Amino acid sequence: MKMGLRGLGLALAAAAGLRAEVTLATLFADHAVLQAGKLVPVWGRADPGEHVSVTFAGQTVGTTADADGSWAVLLAALAPSATGADLVAAGAKNTVTARDVMVGEVWLCSGQSNMEFRVDDPKQPAFQLLNAKEEVANARFPLIRVFNVRHQVAHAPSDQAAGAWVVCAPDTVGDFSAVGYFFARDLQQRLGVPVGVIASTWNGTPVEAWLSPMALAGDPGFAVVAQRWKNAPPDYPHRDSWEPGGLFNGMINPLLPYALRGILWYQGESNAARVGEYHRLFAAMIAAWRAHFGQGDAPFYWVQLAGYPMPHDPSGATWAYLREAQAQALSLPATGMAVAIDLGDAKTIHPHNKQEVGRRLALIAKSQVYGLTGDYSGPVFAGAEPVGPAMRVRFRFADNGLTAAAKPLQAFELAGADRKFYPATASIVRDTVLVQSPQVPSPVAVRYAWHDFPEANLYNGAGLPAAPFRSDDW
Repeated sequence: MKMGLRGLGLALAAAAGLRAEVTLATLFADHAVLQAGKLVPVWGRADPGEHVSVTFAGQTVGTTADADGSWAVLLAALAPSATGADLVAAGAKNTVTARDVMVGEVWLCSGQSNMEFRVDDPKQPAFQLLNAKEEVANARFPLIRVFNVRHQVAHAPSDQAAGAWVVCAPDTVGDFSAVGYFFARDLQQRLGVPVGVIASTWNGTPVEAWLSPMALAGDPGFAVVAQRWKNAPPDYPHRDSWEPGGLFNGMINPLLPYALRGILWYQGESNAARVGEYHRLFAAMIAAWRAHFGQGDAPFYWVQLAGYPMPHDPSGATWAYLREAQAQALSLPATGMAVAIDLGDAKTIHPHNKQEVGRRLALIAKSQVYGLTGDYSGPVFAGAEPVGPAMRVRFRFADNGLTAAAKPLQAFELAGADRKFYPATASIVRDTVLVQSPQVPSPVAVRYAWHDFPEANLYNGAGLPAAPFRSDDW
């Protein structure tokens, strides 16, 4: 049966309506921040074979959409901007524009509740930021923008991140990750350029949920993780958010390969019950994220867990071993750890002073990434040797001296050949600490702050806390 002219016209119109309009990935939206000083991938979707051109900051780059409708271009390295500009993607059918796009420094913030912890969240009374109301009132930083990735678990890699870029202001900052915000504020005020934070967080989640399925499958040692998940009962309370690889698929994969300066991480509490697995999983996650983003050894900095009296912990030191597992990842290149042992609170697993956490992370970035002079680390254990009935402990990052806050040094312990540790007294001798105990006349090992919630008060002259340590491997 022949189709009439009117019918043919309707059919063609319907076919045209099925054509996909050119779109930008959700990260390329109003108020976005693009990374300065490196190639910037921009991507989206269109009709298969459709020509797409992207224009931004005097550059125009074109490409053709693949058979599945995906397209991507690379913008040449961009200089930081003082004002926003339009990012335009044009195809045969339509043009889409992201307005007020800036160029500066972009950092991905991820982890569980202590990274998700908001500047001011009335719905979460357990998350109470120190001086929250004052911080909100003073949050007038239009060059700071945040993209909160909405919670999403995916069984296979997703290519869409749900969220939007938001400009920092008193009426918006309450929903920002507090650690991410204070880190960004410190950087922005020091560097004078726009700072973008992509916050991809989910409270109460383990590291394996953030590890890519490829990395999980690539290490036979991780078979226990998959088996444990397979054996979890259907009514397991974390059935979705704890799925190995599920948060990588849903909340990290959609961000690939957005140009970043670096990554910040605050997580570990949910892995304390399986502390022996943590170092291997965490190191694998760092390596996998770097490989997936394809930007070399991007700086990766994390927060070592603060002090907290972990319930139902007969040893009283499970978190000490988790902190050690975190510190072991410093063997990887371009890594850094902000020590928070002194910021803990006996009443909450969520310390209130996120300002100091953000500042300590920013100190590392300013020194290691931006080449700014200044101390960025507290004392780090460098070795110990017996000196008669005492042990002398040496440190790195103690060139400007050591100090004890508020009272004589606390949280030191000694052990002899019997491997039994006893509380010890400690005194500062120039840039070392001398530790002794009448119960250990011949010490062979020393520990500092080796408990879930120690009274840790050793600092260097810059006011940065010493990292917990042990000289033994028992």
